Amino acid sequence: MSTMNPEISLYKEAPLSEPERQYYFMEKAKILIQELVQKAGRPLTFCVTTFGCQMNARDSEKLCGILKNIGYIEQEDEEKADFVIYNTCTVRENANQRVYGRLGQLGKAKKKNPYMIIGLCGCMMQEPEVVEKIKKSYRFVDLIFGTHNIYKFAELIVSRLESQRMIIDIWKDTDKIVEDLPVERKYPFKSGVNIMFGCNNFCSYCIVPYVRGRERSRDPRAIIREIEKLAQDGVVEIMLLGQNVNSYGKTLDEPMSFAQLLQEVEKVDGIERIRFMTSHPKDLSDELIEVMARSEKICRHLHLPVQSGSSRILKKMNRRYTKEQYLALVEKIRKAVPDISLTTDIIVGFPGETEEDFLETMDVVKRVRYDSAFTFIYSKRTGTPAAVMEDQVPPDVIKNRFDRLLKEVQHISSEVCAIHQGTTQTVLVESVNDHEPGMVTGRLSNNLLVHFPGDEKLIGTLVNVYLDECKGFYYIGTRV
Repeated sequence: MSTMNPEISLYKEAPLSEPERQYYFMEKAKILIQELVQKAGRPLTFCVTTFGCQMNARDSEKLCGILKNIGYIEQEDEEKADFVIYNTCTVRENANQRVYGRLGQLGKAKKKNPYMIIGLCGCMMQEPEVVEKIKKSYRFVDLIFGTHNIYKFAELIVSRLESQRMIIDIWKDTDKIVEDLPVERKYPFKSGVNIMFGCNNFCSYCIVPYVRGRERSRDPRAIIREIEKLAQDGVVEIMLLGQNVNSYGKTLDEPMSFAQLLQEVEKVDGIERIRFMTSHPKDLSDELIEVMARSEKICRHLHLPVQSGSSRILKKMNRRYTKEQYLALVEKIRKAVPDISLTTDIIVGFPGETEEDFLETMDVVKRVRYDSAFTFIYSKRTGTPAAVMEDQVPPDVIKNRFDRLLKEVQHISSEVCAIHQGTTQTVLVESVNDHEPGMVTGRLSNNLLVHFPGDEKLIGTLVNVYLDECKGFYYIGTRV
């Protein structure tokens, strides 16, 4: 159980400045939770379920940190938990349907548990029609907030506990970034670090700029301070997160490029590996390529979403590069960093895509030879320009193209990944292997998985492993 902070007086008004205001409400929440614990005669538990991207995963760690701070204990089974919160994604409409389906189940669990609180946050909550539907059809939900005010979680919990009514707090946008709140990391040895929030790209198929708001970069000193703390806490690998990290620094009072930030991160003692995502091909700079080529810490892996190989479709997507420009960029990256692992995102069946357009995509796949690719069937997303475009591609045509693309991607990936067989590589051990007793699983700098003999004492350490055999998308190795 969390103890009270004697430096915070609840007899005074809540501070107006952040994060002091949230620590005030955490103290207030602790008292309210302790009262509920005494009433229930048992500890109260929580379960945070994350839908969507790594940005959401990092936000969920903040939610967990606050819930633990105020006195809740983690519970994996959401139907048994006393506080359930869904951190939602809305990139695809079927993600919304999944949330509604699970909410229905939770409603039944809540009838049996008088202490249960249900919260919803994240991208899906930024859609007004979603909030209206929840208010109307899921009136048992207690707490609704969006992407911009996650830092207010403790304050919102207090509002709910004191009022005993549904609390809705949705912001359309914000320029506010609140630092130094509790975080409960999923892994002790690696961590995501937000460097920016929001997106200014407005790809025609994507809802993200509408729900995450405009780009805003964190102060580099705050980023470095956070990474230094993580390193002191035993973290050896960090993932720098942003919708488009290449845009980092443009909104700062003293502009700083992403490449310059990486150079500062490199200087942090204890950090052995640096990853980042996502990079937009339209503004990946020569400076960034040079920094990657020189660096001993930046991982030899770059996720570079192409989305389509057709310049005509790319224009309709508002991607702001052509097929030729993308291929030239890949060539430039490969020349500077020969051992780079390239991965990508590809959408099949975008409105107006012809067979010729699709073959252009196949051509890019064959020429670039990605280590792996995330392939998606185009999903019409209400609220985006692409949703109202004419020439929607028939489902059977999309499926045929998708299957052909997937077959090609898998064939190339298995060939590309095999090139490291018979070499010794450094592996960050991440877990005990679930399927093979006496084996552990780790990740190469290029992000490929390796399974080799070892035990849990190796987790979080960097070890040299000889790669005996490539199994298509992973290796079997021997510790050297």
